[in-house]
Amino acid sequence: MAEASEATRDSRSPYQLVLGDELPGLHPRLRAYFGAIPTGHVGQGRGRFSRVGTPRRILWPILAILQAEGILFPVWQSDVLFSVTNRSTTDPNGSAAVAASRTFELKGGNRTMVDAITVEGSTLVDYLGTGRRFRAELVASVQDGALRLRSDRMAVRLGGRYRPVPEILAPTVRLTERFDEATDRQHVSVVLESRWLGRIYEYSGSFAYEVVAERAQRSAGAGSGSAVGAGTDTAIDRASLIRGSGDE
Repeated sequence: MAEASEATRDSRSPYQLVLGDELPGLHPRLRAYFGAIPTGHVGQGRGRFSRVGTPRRILWPILAILQAEGILFPVWQSDVLFSVTNRSTTDPNGSAAVAASRTFELKGGNRTMVDAITVEGSTLVDYLGTGRRFRAELVASVQDGALRLRSDRMAVRLGGRYRPVPEILAPTVRLTERFDEATDRQHVSVVLESRWLGRIYEYSGSFAYEVVAERAQRSAGAGSGSAVGAGTDTAIDRASLIRGSGDE
């Protein structure tokens, strides 16, 4: 499906479309973070995760497969530097989307997690990985100025179609984004849990974030070699984040 033109695309972000009347309840800095990124600009942040991954090595072979798609990593590490880059784009269904890449500076090499969040009907949907093989439906809510996302519904693309993961096997994903005025930093916490195994993956930490002109962001990357998104082990381009669901 051809990409929608800038003129016809809804200028609101997926979060703005879904949250509606709840949006004013977000902390002002989070309203900026989850709002639409202007054309020609990019959101960039850098911070530190206190912990990443899972100590359950029995899960690492599965995580190694997901690592190849830019989703999760077979690690259990602390004090991990990371960077994030967000861009507004249009999903193949014509809806507003946010394409994100997060680079983790892990021992043994940098790894990049990618996803694209959009809206389908009235549902917030997250397409995970460079090939968009996994699809998670998210329920969003605002509590005490923080954004909370929860997913109990996961699908995997097989044979060109998304097929639901049985509820008994699908992990529960919980994300909390909040802003701490005392430290002037945004905090994020993500936890994956299984009804059979309990907590199976997590990462949490804090970061500083700003929206800048994309030309300035590229110049900073060329000058220092350490800008947001630099130094990744895999080239992540915009097309890979918005590729249609029929691709294999």
